[in-house]
Formats: sequence, structure tokens, C-alpha cells
Amino acid sequence: MAVPDSSSPHGLKLMIEDYPFAVDGLEIWDAIETWVTEYCNFYYQSDEMVESDTEIQSWWKEVRYEGHGDLKDRTWWPEMKTKVELIQSCTTIIWVASAFHAAVNFGQYPYAGYLPNRPTVSRRFMPEPGTPEYKELELDPELAFLKTITAQFQTLLGVSLIEVLSRHSTEEVYLGQRENPHWTCDAEPLAAFERFKQKLIEIENNINKRNKDKRLKNRNGLVEMPYTLLYPNTSDYSREGGLTGKGIPNSISI
Repeated sequence: MAVPDSSSPHGLKLMIEDYPFAVDGLEIWDAIETWVTEYCNFYYQSDEMVESDTEIQSWWKEVRYEGHGDLKDRTWWPEMKTKVELIQSCTTIIWVASAFHAAVNFGQYPYAGYLPNRPTVSRRFMPEPGTPEYKELELDPELAFLKTITAQFQTLLGVSLIEVLSRHSTEEVYLGQRENPHWTCDAEPLAAFERFKQKLIEIENNINKRNKDKRLKNRNGLVEMPYTLLYPNTSDYSREGGLTGKGIPNSISI
């Protein structure tokens, strides 16, 4: 879906330019990576400081050998001996737990709350010729079809679950926000976080502009439903929550 290209934004050229998840996602990834880089560079001036940090090494050992024990021997694991490895690992973890999760979670109800949008599950086998079920299919195909789909109670449970999963809490803290503005006494990380916040607000504006661009057909689709799943919502402190279809929390919350 993308190839390295130093002349393109973020060093990648998208094979499909009108690809909302990729376009918005690359901006979010770059903002996260910049924030993590500035933060780590403040506290770790050398690779040796990373390798000798017992807490970092203990954490990474737990991640690899306990959290992912079934994959612990794979060769692609970073050794966590350099700042680059620390920055890339932290960026990936933050991305997965924030933006990536938001993109697959908070749009569930807007898309799948209308049950016909969801792939149906057949509750009966395809009827064989000569059976009573086959005869029923011939005489009343609509009734036969209705007997194959999910029952009403199961449908209500499924839709209700999707609605709960898609809701933002009224206590949601979005990416780039902090409940306590004095979370550290160090001025440089505070300034770096403020830059991160302002970058996310800039990305919000970029997403709004792209969603209004008539040339970008995939951002709204035939039903004119704008793509906002990677809209950070950093500028929103209303704490209204609910089914907004947008907003990137700091971490996965269920």
C-alpha cells in the first residue's frame, strides 16, 4: 500500500492517494513519533543510558518473554539497546493502543448499527433437493431466508454491544490532553507535549479540509458519511462523550 519515497510526506508514497485511513494515519504516526523522540532524547542522551536503565530493560523483558511468550524467539524483536529502538517501540505501542484502536473501534456502531451492513450468518444449512426445507425454499423463499438469519434477541444483543463499544466515555482523555497539566516538573518535556497537542489540532483541521474536498471521493462515500475515525478530538474538552464517530483516546478503554 506504500513504498519508501524520500520526496513524499513522512517518507512514504501511497499507492492509493485517496486512502483516508493511510493519509490521516501517517500524520498521526508522525506526530506521535516526533513527541516520543523529543521526550526520549531529553531523558536519554546516549544509547548506553538506554541499555543500562534497569527499569527499561526489565519492562522490555516482560513484554517479550511474558507478554508475548509464544513469539519470544522471533528474530525481529528489538534488543532495546539504543535510543532508536526505544523510540520506535514506544511509538508503535502508543499508535496501536490509541489511533489504530480508535480507527477500528469507534466506527462500529455508525456502520454496523444498521444490521444489513453486517455480513449475515446462516443459522441453517443450505437445503438439499428433495427435502422439506428445499420445498419451503421453493414455495416461500423470503420465509426460508428469514429462518437463516440471526434471531431478534441475538440481534438486539449484538447491536447493543456494538453501541456500547463505540461510545466515548464522558471522562475520556484524548491524545494530546492531560488531566493534570503539571504532570512533570521538567520544562522541555512540557514544551514538547504542547507542540504535540498543537500538531494534533492542526491535523484535525487538515482532516476537516480533506473531508470537504470534492475530489477525494473515498472520504465521504456514496452515503456522504465523512471519515473522522482518526480525528484526534484533542481540541474538545466538553467531556460529552457518546456516539461521536471520532476521537483518539490515549489508550484502549472498554
